[in-house]
Amino acid sequence: VRAGALRRRRRCHGGEKRPDDPRLPRRIARLAAAMAMRQTPLTCSGHTRPVVDLAFSGITPYGYFLISACKDGKPMLRQGDTGDWIGTFLGHKGAVWGATLNKDATKAATAAADFTAKVWDAVSGDELMTLAHKHIVKSVDFTQDSNYLLTGGQDKLLRIYDLNKPEAEPKEISGHTSGIKKALWCSEDQQILSADDKTVRLWDHATMTEVKSLNFNMSVSSMEYIPEGEMLVITYGRSIAFHSAVSLDPIKSFEAPATINSASLHPEKEFLVAGGEDFKLYKYDYNSGEELESYKGHFGPIHCVRFSPDGELYASGSEDGTLRLWQTVVGKTYGLWKCVLPEEDSGELAKPKISFPETAEEELEEIASENSDSIYSSTPEVKA
Repeated sequence: VRAGALRRRRRCHGGEKRPDDPRLPRRIARLAAAMAMRQTPLTCSGHTRPVVDLAFSGITPYGYFLISACKDGKPMLRQGDTGDWIGTFLGHKGAVWGATLNKDATKAATAAADFTAKVWDAVSGDELMTLAHKHIVKSVDFTQDSNYLLTGGQDKLLRIYDLNKPEAEPKEISGHTSGIKKALWCSEDQQILSADDKTVRLWDHATMTEVKSLNFNMSVSSMEYIPEGEMLVITYGRSIAFHSAVSLDPIKSFEAPATINSASLHPEKEFLVAGGEDFKLYKYDYNSGEELESYKGHFGPIHCVRFSPDGELYASGSEDGTLRLWQTVVGKTYGLWKCVLPEEDSGELAKPKISFPETAEEELEEIASENSDSIYSSTPEVKA
């Protein structure tokens, strides 16, 4: 591509003339606008070790919220649209591998290397209960009514806890042959999806039996369940695969340029974002599979990505110990992002720019950035 562009420039500025192209002014205008509309991530600091999982709540009367799991053992709660820190849940004595919020963000649950899962009051920050396990816990998920908690971990068992009866023994489902990485309720809590090293399994909640399984030739790195449309997003190696959550039948798949650790589908199924070992975030058109953008903002492999419930942004967590929030459509006024469109002056092209409140602008810094279209030379960054 670069060689072709160089040849075109030589034809334009060398001895060989090109015919006038009436589309050229429009192309220049689009390029100028793209250069002005830079992707500007919000950086959420505070963790001291790699961020390995994150989850959004549903949309509540107070907005939506974001929880992060980190190897520092201190999961954090943030305002979802701005990344503003709200509080830290203190009590685990080991790395936290999984974290989730219920729909209305009144409860949080965490899974940790100290052989426990914990349930928290997400409003006060108080610990409500500790659920003892026999090995490292990797995954936690609430039912829609928040009455039950599903856990999975290194002991290869799925456990279902009745949160209204904390003293009762959990129901257990066995069948996995290696440690469970992710366990999720699906089909309005009538079924369960779980992933271990190289298999994804579908279980019936009522009978506690396996319905179907998928086998992969390499390690499954992540799994996301999409209730609208009953879809499943699975990543393994460089592959991002979509399956029916009801039958596990394949729908479509994408191949990324690098090993992918996590992927997330836009709520309206327009876009797909993914991140992995090359520190970059990739955005694809879900229907065509075309790579739309790629950004390098993190300073370590990306472990987790998720779209917000309204689809306006996506969050990423990395080995570098930070979370970053990214706009789905660059240039929209949303959260801390404010798009200012100056009036055209002296016939010059009006260049949109992103501005922030004064307190945030003071913390702007330039970081290295790579874009798939080689449009952006640097990525401004705002710390939340």
